[in-house]
Amino acid sequence: MTKQAPQDDVEGEEAPVTPPLDVGRLGDLLGFHLRMAHVAIYRDFADTMEALALTQKQFAVMELLAVNTGASQIDLANTLGTDRATMMALVNRLAARDLIERRPSQADRRRQELHLTEAGRAMLAQARKLIDTHEQRFIDLFSRDEMDALLAALKRIYKIN
Repeated sequence: MTKQAPQDDVEGEEAPVTPPLDVGRLGDLLGFHLRMAHVAIYRDFADTMEALALTQKQFAVMELLAVNTGASQIDLANTLGTDRATMMALVNRLAARDLIERRPSQADRRRQELHLTEAGRAMLAQARKLIDTHEQRFIDLFSRDEMDALLAALKRIYKIN
């Protein structure tokens, strides 16, 4: 008779609750806390935007194009700290959903300008409403002064490079 490996999720049974791990030195590391905060915000964002099927990066691209119409993929990649290949894939996904479109630049035919489509502007309007609710859940954790200080501190970190 062969022995079966124990099943993690037996239907109808929940895994036993175990106490949280001691994080040791991680508890003193800025990077660890930034990562944990990022995970919490990312999960809430994903849940919030599930109906629209937009990722954080896709939303960021659309938001940037709303205020920088005609920006290029390179412009977006530089602003978001993303490599060109990743940005191209992101733009391709948004274009496939008819949310953005590429147009040749009038000033430089080698350059492709990116623009929100009508469907993209409508999607962005819906996304902004959801984002406002998502953001408020985290903003409410802080006083106005704390929020200002937190944003200033975070900007100081990523402005180093």
